[in-house]
Amino acid sequence: MKTNYTLFSAITISMFIISCKSQQSPIIKDDAILVQVSNEYSFTEGPASDKEGNVYFTDQPNDKIIKWNAADNSLSVFKEPSGRANGLYFDKDGNLLAAADEKNELWRIDSNGKVDTLITNYDGKKLNGPNDIWVDLKGGIYFTDPYYQREYWSRTEAEIEDKNVYYISPNTKKVAVVASEFKQPNGIIGTSDGKTLYVADIGDNKTYSYSIQKDGSLTNRKLFANMGSDGMTIDNKGNIYLTGKGVTVFNAKGEQVHHIPINEDWTANITFGGVNQDILFITAMGSIYTIQMNVHGVRY
Repeated sequence: MKTNYTLFSAITISMFIISCKSQQSPIIKDDAILVQVSNEYSFTEGPASDKEGNVYFTDQPNDKIIKWNAADNSLSVFKEPSGRANGLYFDKDGNLLAAADEKNELWRIDSNGKVDTLITNYDGKKLNGPNDIWVDLKGGIYFTDPYYQREYWSRTEAEIEDKNVYYISPNTKKVAVVASEFKQPNGIIGTSDGKTLYVADIGDNKTYSYSIQKDGSLTNRKLFANMGSDGMTIDNKGNIYLTGKGVTVFNAKGEQVHHIPINEDWTANITFGGVNQDILFITAMGSIYTIQMNVHGVRY
């Protein structure tokens, strides 16, 4: 099914537009408006942009991955079922990585929807539930692994006591714990130079920065912000975008520089999309939103 939202009448569109003129910031385009592209989903998550600027996101309760087409603003189903996919991210070869929550796995999905399961366990124990993903400059994969009990699971407790951040080394598929001591690690994003990784501990309402070493290990843990986050992204100026109650933007020093209010109970995740990577794409409850930016996302 494919829907073209550019065909909405002016009256209908006006119902889905929230003016941001009172919320202007150097990072947002002058006179930009926050547009609700659709509200037809149950709970949206995990947006990830491909090389053409199309954004893939999940409707987790309905077990779907949806594609937003940057060229015509249309929406279509990419994969159903989707392994109850949560967070998504594209690897260097254009494959879509998915935190497949149904069986606590990490998937790699090609352009035709074919699945290669990358990881199902750690040291023989079932993962808690891979949540969000970031890929480094070498193709190594970081992912957060909190524990959120799901109604579709038969188990009722975690096999791994700690809630960790893991790293899958490029080519070798060696898996290692690279960060721990979290209550519930969730959002994760790295800088374009591959030197710094940010991890949000949403369970402790904090976000940390780490120095990335050549082997993918993490050192120099520092408190970045006294705020947790569900999902995260970064722009070309090094600003970090955290989600929860709307979108809160911090500069690289950890200073809050802007807040984008979203008229939903919860804002889950965020990324940059569009042909020029200058459209902020936001998932919030059953809706998705876009807003035109002066800054742009980072292509790795």
